[in-house]
Amino acid sequence: MKIFLTLVSIFFAGILFSQDCNIRGFIYLKSSGEVAPFEKVKLVNNSDGATVTGAITDVNGFFSMVKIPVGEYLLVIENYTYKKIEEKVVVESGSNIINLKFELEKDASIKEIDQVNVSAESKQKKTEVMISQIKLDKKGLERIPSMGAENDIVGALSVTPGVITTGDQGGQLYVRGGTPIQNKILLDGMTVYSPFHSIGFFSVFETELIKNADVYTGGFDAKFGGRISSVMDITYRDGNRKEFGGKLSISPFLAKAVLEGPFSKPKDGSPSKASYIFSGKRSLLAQTSDALYPRVNNGNGLPFTFTDGYGKVTINADGGSKFSVFGFHNRDSVNYGIADIDWRSTGGGANFILVPSSSPIFIRGHINGSNYKTTFNEVGAPERSSSIGGFDLGFDFTYFLRKDSEFNYGINIGGFNTDFVTTNEAFQTIKLEGFNTEIGAYVNYRLVRNRWVIQPSFRAQVYASLNTISLEPRLGAKYNVNEKLRLKFSGGRYSQNFTSASSDKDVVNLFNGLLSAPSNVQSTFTNQFGKTTNPSNGIQYSWHAIAGTEIDITKKWTANIEGYYKYFPQLSNININKQYEDNAEFASIPDILKKDFLIESGVSYGVDLLLKYSQERLFIWGVYSYGKSTRWDGVKEYYPVFDRRHNVNLVGTYLFGKKKTLELSVRWNLGSGLPFTPTAAFYQGQTFSGGVTTDYLNSNPSSITTQLGELNSERLPYYHRLDITVKKQFEFKNKDIIEIIASVTNVYDRQNIFYVNRVSQETIYQFPILPSLGISYKF
Repeated sequence: MKIFLTLVSIFFAGILFSQDCNIRGFIYLKSSGEVAPFEKVKLVNNSDGATVTGAITDVNGFFSMVKIPVGEYLLVIENYTYKKIEEKVVVESGSNIINLKFELEKDASIKEIDQVNVSAESKQKKTEVMISQIKLDKKGLERIPSMGAENDIVGALSVTPGVITTGDQGGQLYVRGGTPIQNKILLDGMTVYSPFHSIGFFSVFETELIKNADVYTGGFDAKFGGRISSVMDITYRDGNRKEFGGKLSISPFLAKAVLEGPFSKPKDGSPSKASYIFSGKRSLLAQTSDALYPRVNNGNGLPFTFTDGYGKVTINADGGSKFSVFGFHNRDSVNYGIADIDWRSTGGGANFILVPSSSPIFIRGHINGSNYKTTFNEVGAPERSSSIGGFDLGFDFTYFLRKDSEFNYGINIGGFNTDFVTTNEAFQTIKLEGFNTEIGAYVNYRLVRNRWVIQPSFRAQVYASLNTISLEPRLGAKYNVNEKLRLKFSGGRYSQNFTSASSDKDVVNLFNGLLSAPSNVQSTFTNQFGKTTNPSNGIQYSWHAIAGTEIDITKKWTANIEGYYKYFPQLSNININKQYEDNAEFASIPDILKKDFLIESGVSYGVDLLLKYSQERLFIWGVYSYGKSTRWDGVKEYYPVFDRRHNVNLVGTYLFGKKKTLELSVRWNLGSGLPFTPTAAFYQGQTFSGGVTTDYLNSNPSSITTQLGELNSERLPYYHRLDITVKKQFEFKNKDIIEIIASVTNVYDRQNIFYVNRVSQETIYQFPILPSLGISYKF
């Protein structure tokens, strides 16, 4: 770590003494005082109007233009829906930093159109690698057809290239060959352990609060660590700093409320220094589903109950620095009769942005902690449970360089404790608990030169409790062939401590326990390529290699094609073959029969195609994904439960009317069948309760035992579903808005399998046709 800090100090010692003037600042929305992300800022020469340089505000509304020579300039902020801003900026000799602040004011004479951020988005495509990355904001999330008459980020994630969902229920996402635990879900820097509710339609996140969501399906840079498949980085906005407001909504599925406002109102009309925002939602299915959806769950309605609560208070300083504290509580339970799931999560934290007035460095930090616990009870099987509690402290530093280049570095320290209990196929109890500490540090440099964007980065991930250090080099690059065609590449090494344990007894997995990397693994492992290793623990590793191209077919049509290859040299999985305790008595027994967990390896590869059309009224989103995933357990190769060969998502949205207040959205999803392990036979399982003297010829056990067939050797039927949503807005003179939402999920009533109990052979299907009507009031 000392070497890391020394190198960073040397780097800044060189660049700080060579700087000219740094023009930087924040852009806010005048109506609410909230920051304005992804707005384009241009600096032109005051004498001849020639463009000198430019920048795009980040998710915090911050921009920076460096090494500006002495002279007079005009700073221009031009947006299709806001009044144009032009401000004279004078750089004098000896000027080091000029701090600015602007407010965007709505232009009533201009109607909002989809091309608001076209110029900023076009610049980002040319100056950022942006491979395997999808950016979403609140408006983009609301374009996806809602389920249960409520918009949720789940809908947008489920149509992201490379993402596989388990359907209407279960709430699991698999990204390009990775399991749910291999996806890092972040909310304002905090890891969210269980982001999706069991019903599958809704997450713990509130759409009304989402400012930005970046989804990385692979090849992400060294800023992110601790996961080997994907990252979903979600940022919430702050509360309204100028006036009280909110949103209330209700549907047969849930009721929710969002309230926000300033703690005080300055008399001069300026934004308040402090604001708050609170949100809460509660499912109503226990009260409505019996009457409204009698066909579901054999007439017993929808057995889902969930509650989400979130609150944040933000204090702002004049120079753009700010400090926020937040807290949350989430609860979820579902009772299928043959299987019950319950989980709850509670936590909170603080984050800050610091903009030193005399330093060119932009600083972000966070500290947070949370606790999560889940239990799973199935008829005929012992209870499984899992809990995790932990904290995380992190700091990120950014230094902006010329021509959109920048240098980032950071460090984070985290700790967590896990408690996991389950029973395998051989009726052996597996229990793991312990406390783990992790330290991560990274450097990330983005160089923009001519047509090239080159982004090398490096991360050192220290697993202190396991005496392991993972060195993780990563590289991203983009080449701008011309104005309409760009080639890109990324790759690197990734690692993670967390392991998920799911049972291969289940035709569809409902329970995914969370635990730290086990140390009780076999002493030797030979992968599918014949290479033998001696693992000391179950830390998971992966290598990513991704290549693709972006094509601007026309101003409205764009295409993105990416091919990926992920190699997982070391994975840990629960040992379903364990029959003996791992002690001296059974020292001669092979590890595969006595270790709690086994080391595996795997490969995932595929191609994702995204075709997008965006016009003033019409939006089209088409995705086709081909993927193949295999795992090697040291003896044979098998397909994991999420291996879906073909996946298609088609989304279309159209705005009707002169004021575009009537919206029609359609989504169709088609997925090839997922693999499962068939049941080969049933028999009366002999427990040998009398030991070696048991009369196994005449005894008559009352329990039924299943004999499993070849692991994941069969496939479920194809999954497909059509959803339609219609929205109508009514805006009043005081700007209050009432919106009526009508939606139909599974329009043609397709029977998609959700869960099969092996003993009773009872099948639970995904949802039948579900019409819904909701109303919201925004004030």
